[in-house]
Amino acid sequence: MKSGKNIVFLGMMGSGKSSTGTLISRKLKLDFFDIDKCIEKKLNLKIAEIFKIKGEEFFREIEEKLTLNILNKKNIIVALGGGAFLNKKIRDEIIKNHISFWLKWNDKTIIKRIKNNPKRPIAFKATSNELVNLIKKRSKIYSKAMYHIDCDNLSENNVVKKVISVYENN
Repeated sequence: MKSGKNIVFLGMMGSGKSSTGTLISRKLKLDFFDIDKCIEKKLNLKIAEIFKIKGEEFFREIEEKLTLNILNKKNIIVALGGGAFLNKKIRDEIIKNHISFWLKWNDKTIIKRIKNNPKRPIAFKATSNELVNLIKKRSKIYSKAMYHIDCDNLSENNVVKKVISVYENN
């Protein structure tokens, strides 16, 4: 890794953070951490079950501790959960010490990907208007990422190439 910094993907649920992170970790031969998967493994529960049984506040506390711990590692790739970057401690750590990429999509694409998906507790019962408002609210914070990638007209391979190019020139 040229910069010695970690690559961190952020954005709405369904934006491709995990799949992009997996592909880039293979190409760069770096370890990949999907924060939601790490939480599920740690608690032996799916995200939707954690929200249902323990509540969002409990989930966010675990998410903060685990994310900050993982970000202490070097030369890794991290896919945040959709809400993780909203946490000021996580956001400040990422902005200060890591290379961050916001995988940005138009609202219609994201809504199509997440609406009525039981694996996405925040989006599952939400109306399209509620999801548009959530996207707008989160986008203001996601915009603090170091790099923004408008994914709508890019293939997954093009997104990967773009990220690697930025990373190698950092």
